[in-house]
Amino acid sequence: MKIVIIGPAYPLRGGLASFDERLTRQFMQDGHDTIIYTFSLQYPNFLFPGTTQYSTEPAPKDLNIKVCINSVNPINWLKVGNELKKLKPDIIVVRYWLPFMGACLGTILRIVRKNKYTKIICIADNAIPHEKRFGDKQLTQYFTKPIDAFITMSEKVLNDLKLFTAKPAKQIVHPLYDNFGEQISKEDARKHIGIDNEPTILFFGFIRKYKGLDMLLKAMKILKDKKDTINIFPKLLIAGEFYEDKEPYLQFIKESGIEDDLILRTDFIPDSEVRYYLSAADFVIQPYRSATQSGVTPLAYHFEKPMLVTNVGGLPALVPNEKSGIVVEPDEMSIAQGIQKLYALGEDYFIPFIKEEKKKYSWEILANTILNIANIT
Repeated sequence: MKIVIIGPAYPLRGGLASFDERLTRQFMQDGHDTIIYTFSLQYPNFLFPGTTQYSTEPAPKDLNIKVCINSVNPINWLKVGNELKKLKPDIIVVRYWLPFMGACLGTILRIVRKNKYTKIICIADNAIPHEKRFGDKQLTQYFTKPIDAFITMSEKVLNDLKLFTAKPAKQIVHPLYDNFGEQISKEDARKHIGIDNEPTILFFGFIRKYKGLDMLLKAMKILKDKKDTINIFPKLLIAGEFYEDKEPYLQFIKESGIEDDLILRTDFIPDSEVRYYLSAADFVIQPYRSATQSGVTPLAYHFEKPMLVTNVGGLPALVPNEKSGIVVEPDEMSIAQGIQKLYALGEDYFIPFIKEEKKKYSWEILANTILNIANIT
């Protein structure tokens, strides 16, 4: 079949781009002619919170990526929509993660529907965004109209979609990020990124309020104050770019006296370095205030790292308590106690559960679900 994926991809960077490229490879492996339509302009610079939207990695040589969608140019939307209408792919798979994209993608897909042939399937990462803005509801309603069916990766998004549409929707688990290479020894990974070989927990990914890094820092302060009475006091490796003002974080770090207990790598982590950061950690900490699903979770599963997650959104369903990790309440005391519990149980306790659980996280399942929900298998 002919399949088009609409969403972030190279030269854009980040988790969504990695996901779309990996899904494309799965479709290609299954024998489908697959192309990605990505953005020539994803966000205007003043709306982008990081340092750059673009990858510094080499372009993938095995993928057909067309860089052509301008998210703020309606004339471009008409052009791309008409091109895809004439192309007549069997399926378009479109990513939806932010209402800002609703006008652009909704317009393109309305035009495509006029060919009365292409099935349009949306992978919805969010229906209601973490950080709400004026017009979110209207933009999402506009986007959902031309979609034939939806796939979500959390029960929360599945339920949120019901506020906007009654069209078919199916929930699956987020596939493993297996495109960053294999796990290496802790010692080699720590040597590569230049940290000492000592107990280390990891906060990974971009830094925004809803991800709760401030609560984790307060938990580190709690643990430091109890340092003489606990068996293990780990270093906290923070690997990810600030997507909001970093000064309140840095001020707390300084005032609380935990500078020497942190390793700050707060630039964007390129794909080629991801495996070193995951391999270096004892445990992965996700102290979120709110969540739908998390791309960090399948990443941790791939590298077989036990996790601490908070009891919000879809996270507890993805990380069974005292099996793949520890589930705690979203406050600093619970997080501190959870970190202690991880070390008390030990990594080896969790590994058999993780090995079994990760079998559910398959790209083949996602690809087949898309074909099934499009009624094309």
